Amino acid sequence: MAVGLGPLPTLHPVKGFELGIASAGIKRPGRKDVVVMRCAEGSRVAGVTTTNAFCAAPVLITRERMAGNVRYLLTNTGNANAGTGADGLANARRTTENLAALVEVTPDQILPFSTGVIGEPLPVDKIVAALPQALADLREDNWAQAAEGIMTTDTLPKGASRQFEFDGVTVTVTGISKGAGMIRPNMATMLGYIATDACVSRDVLQALVADAANKSFNRITIDGDTSTNDCCMLIATGQCGLPEINAAAGEQFHLLKQAVLDVFMEVAQAIVRDGEGATKFVTVQVNGGGKPQECLDVGYAVAHSPLIKTALFASDPNWGRILAAVGYAGVPQLDVSKIDVFLGEVCIASQGGRAASYTEEQGSAVMAREEITIRIELGRGEFSETIWTTDLSHEYVKINAEYRT
Repeated sequence: MAVGLGPLPTLHPVKGFELGIASAGIKRPGRKDVVVMRCAEGSRVAGVTTTNAFCAAPVLITRERMAGNVRYLLTNTGNANAGTGADGLANARRTTENLAALVEVTPDQILPFSTGVIGEPLPVDKIVAALPQALADLREDNWAQAAEGIMTTDTLPKGASRQFEFDGVTVTVTGISKGAGMIRPNMATMLGYIATDACVSRDVLQALVADAANKSFNRITIDGDTSTNDCCMLIATGQCGLPEINAAAGEQFHLLKQAVLDVFMEVAQAIVRDGEGATKFVTVQVNGGGKPQECLDVGYAVAHSPLIKTALFASDPNWGRILAAVGYAGVPQLDVSKIDVFLGEVCIASQGGRAASYTEEQGSAVMAREEITIRIELGRGEFSETIWTTDLSHEYVKINAEYRT
C-alpha cells in the first residue's frame, strides 16, 4: 500500500528530451520493461551512482561514459545485470552497440541502466529486439509512460515536475524515479532521471546533482540495503534559450537549484511512500547534534531498527526501542540526560526516562497515523538532519521471500 501516494502529477515535457517505451518480455510477456531516452545534441549529463562494491555492469559503463557527449540513456527492468562478471560487462556493451547502430551514434554516447534480479545473465536478444519499438515511441510527453516502464516491485509510478520564469522564459524540470525495496541510496534497485531544458555547464550540473541527491535520495531508507544498481542522473538539454549557467551564483541558478531540489525531494520521498509493504511514512528528525554525522548516525539507527519498524507497523508506542537505538548509534560521550524524544507533538522521553507528562494513550494516538514524525533532540550542538523511512510489515517479508518466483 503506497502511503499518501496517488496518481502522477502533471509531468511537463522538457524541450530536447524524449522518452520511448517498449516491452521486451524480460520477466513477463507484455510488460513495459525497456525505456530509451534521447538527449538533444549538446546536452550535458551528470549523475551519482551506488557506492556498493558489487556495482552492476551498467553502472561501471555509465561512470566511464557520463562525462562524454551523451545522446541516449537505455534502461531495462527485470534484470539487474549485477554479479555477472565479465560476461555482464560484455552484455551491457552489446545492448549499447546495437542501439548505437540503429541511431547512428557511437556506443560511448549511450549510457546503460538495469534494475531487477541480481546474478542472472542479461537477456540481450530480448532487449535488442525491443529497441525499434522504443525508438518509434520517442516523445517529449512520454514521462508518465516511462515512469511505468522503469518499475519493478513498485506499486505506482513516481514523478514530479516544476517550472519557473526567468527573463520571460519558462524553464522546466521534470523527473521520474523507481524503487521500493533494497533502498538505502548511498551516493547513491533505485533509479532516478531528472531533466531540465536549462543550459548548464558540466561542472555546475555535477555539483547540482550531487547536492540535490545528498539532500533527498541520500536521506531515504526502507531496509538499509544499498543496491548494486543505484543511479541518479541529471540532464540539461540547453533548449530553453537562456544563457548558460556556468557558476553556482545568480538568480537563474538559484531558481533552477530550488526547482531541481523540489523534484529530487518529491521523487525520493515517493520511493519511501511506496516502500515494499509499507503502511507508514516515517520522518526521523534529529536536532542538536555536535556534527551532522552524529545526527545521521542517530537517525539511521532509529530508521533501520527492525524492532522500531515492527512497532511502527503495529502502531505500538514502544518508546524504549527508540531510546535503545539512540544509545547504540555510536555518538561519543552521549549525555542521555540532555536528550528529549518526541512522537509527533508528544514528548515521550526526557532527561533519560519517560517524560512526566507522557501517557500511553497519547503515544498510541500518534502511532495510529499513516504519517509519523520521530523527533530526537540531542542537546549537543546546532546541527540537524532528517531521514525518511517506513515501517516493516508482513507484506515486506512476503514480497522479498517470493521476489524470484
